[in-house]
Amino acid sequence: MEEERVGGSEERLSDEISDENGDNDITVENTSVVRNEPVQDGTRPPKIDSPMEALHEKVEKQIIKEGYGKQPSKLSTCFLHYRAWVKSTLHKFEDTRQEQHPIELVLGKEKKEMAGLAIGVASMKSGESALLHVGWELGYGKEGSFSFPNVPPMADLLYEVELIGFDEAKEGKARSDMTVEERIEAADRRKKEGNALFAEEKLQEAMQQYEMAIAYMGDDFMFQLFGKYRDMALAVKNPCHLNMAQCLIKLKRYDEAIGQCSIVLSEDENNLKALFRRGKARAALGQTDSALEDLKKVQRFAPEDTAVIRELKLLAEHEKEVYQKQKELYKGLFGPRPEQPKPKTTSKNYLMVFFAWLSALFSRLFNRAGRKSE
Repeated sequence: MEEERVGGSEERLSDEISDENGDNDITVENTSVVRNEPVQDGTRPPKIDSPMEALHEKVEKQIIKEGYGKQPSKLSTCFLHYRAWVKSTLHKFEDTRQEQHPIELVLGKEKKEMAGLAIGVASMKSGESALLHVGWELGYGKEGSFSFPNVPPMADLLYEVELIGFDEAKEGKARSDMTVEERIEAADRRKKEGNALFAEEKLQEAMQQYEMAIAYMGDDFMFQLFGKYRDMALAVKNPCHLNMAQCLIKLKRYDEAIGQCSIVLSEDENNLKALFRRGKARAALGQTDSALEDLKKVQRFAPEDTAVIRELKLLAEHEKEVYQKQKELYKGLFGPRPEQPKPKTTSKNYLMVFFAWLSALFSRLFNRAGRKSE
């Protein structure tokens, strides 16, 4: 498969995305400014003031971020992330983002306890984020949840949902019904769509495509693969993680970028692109020792690479600057040792000197008188 790059050939190292033929090329990312959504820590439902939309007697929706395109139809395979809380206690009982893989939801084939969630997802567009208010009747019902003990009986729920994207029923099968080759092909198609969006600087949309591609390559699927099939899958999956990391670095979401690179390094500990980008993200967070470890390892394999040399130089300059600041700080805290003030001469001092001189004078006079009498 031909390698896909962004930018002209003379800029090969300045703005490149990953593909299966170029995982070990090192790149320096652009510094383009991208607007990002406000950061939510995820411990509590987001506070939003958008109007409430009734989707069902027991399901209401508030839009957090608008999506694009059309809504999924029945039997569409939807890829999404969500966080879920018990509405009365605000206890969070599920967070799919912790797994770093979106989940799959086939509309019309969802589990009973996800009926309210499915109604909400069916009303969303790709890229849309929303807060869903779901009544207990379309959640875990009268009994509550056995899997999540903190979900009591008759608990109304809150879902913070992001619809990453979806495949229409007519476009393909559910992942569980696909052959290995079909899943890899579907993931590769999403990856290419992500690369095209990346070239247009549409980073959020590109990441959605990469996440959907990664969803086809979930852990349950990868554990079943050996030999050439595993190699084929990794040739699609790893570049998606690397491209996600590059998007996240541009968005200054460095912790998430480190996570994406670490996934690749768990499969390929010497992947230069993953080491380089993780080192770059660690440096941005001030994790100097870890960043230096990653970048030095890259330099051992690519000693002449200008991108690595540049990052190591920036890291050294940063360390020097920090040292100088610390030196000035300590100098200001402790400073030079103050000189001891000289004792002041007072009238008392003068009297003591006078009496000492007078005592010496009388001593000499008595000595002379004694010598004459002899």
